Order: sequence, then C-alpha cells, then structure tokens
Amino acid sequence: MENLSFVQNFQALSALLHPQQDTEDDCETLSPSAKLGPGNIGPKPRPDSAGSGCDSKDIWSQEEVAEGPQFEDLSDPRPQPEYEVMMKQNVGTEDVFLGLSGKDPSSMSCEALLVKIQLPDTRVCDVVLDVRDTFLDLRTPKYKLGLHLPQPVQSQEGKAQFHSEKQELEVTLTMKRPLDFINRK
Repeated sequence: MENLSFVQNFQALSALLHPQQDTEDDCETLSPSAKLGPGNIGPKPRPDSAGSGCDSKDIWSQEEVAEGPQFEDLSDPRPQPEYEVMMKQNVGTEDVFLGLSGKDPSSMSCEALLVKIQLPDTRVCDVVLDVRDTFLDLRTPKYKLGLHLPQPVQSQEGKAQFHSEKQELEVTLTMKRPLDFINRK
C-alpha cells in the first residue's frame, strides 16, 4: 500500500512539473511575440560563416579588431627603436644605512619611470615626444615608438634629456600612485 502512495505522489509531482498542453483548459494561446526569447534578438548567423571556423557566439571577427598601440599607423614603415623601461626611486643615506623612511627595493616604493630610448643618427631637434597618462608616443624621421606605460604617470611633470654622445633619450616620468600617503611615512 505504501508503494502505491509513493507512485501516486511521484505521478502528481510529474504532472506539476510537466503539465500536458491542454487547449481545452483555461490556458490562453500565446501570441507569436510572447514566444520570442533572447536568442531571437539580432541578425541570424549566416550559413556561410559556419564553415569558415567562426564561432556563432562571437561578437566580432579577428579581422575587425586592430591590435597594437592606439596611435600606430599601419602604413608607417619606420622601425621601432630599442628601449628600456625601469622603475626609479629617490633614496638617501637615511634609507640605505638606517632604513628610516620604510622604503624597500620593491617597485611599490618607486616614484618614477625611466624610459631609455636608443636613437642612433638622430638630432635632438628632430624628436617629437608626446606623453599621456598611460602612453608615450615618440616620432623621429627614422623611428617611431608607441609605448603603453606599465603604470599611470603625471604627464605634465615629466623630464626628457637627450645624450648626444650615447645617442640616447632619457624620459623620466613621475608615477601616479593612489596609495602614496601609505608609502611615504
């Protein structure tokens, strides 16, 4: 007897979860717009794109996304010069010998970025330098450099120096550090 009630309970639960479509009940017939879902929004995938290796869930194709720096001109044949990006911190004798300021050798204690750019056969008057908060753009007649900086910098407080004997441009940029009040004790 107990098995019979279990079977009846299971059938009642099944009827609740999967009701039969009965048009004779008070179910209203759904309009065509009520049968639409999120998958019906937007253009339908083209049948020729399925064979090209594209996933139908992709928003754009790889050809539509341009890579590289935001100021890069793809038709510009000038090469990129050799460069080096270094972190820089101001250290005094009280930091080295006594450790009074709480600075350590990590990059968290650095105050500036130093970018060294090798510019052979370049005169200082030919250099055009534009520094933004997160991007450095350098143009000369022979070279171009679009560099995304690893840390945001204060673009108005930078300093550039050209060493003609080494044919090297040194750009020193003060970093924006939102937690600076913690690092400077």
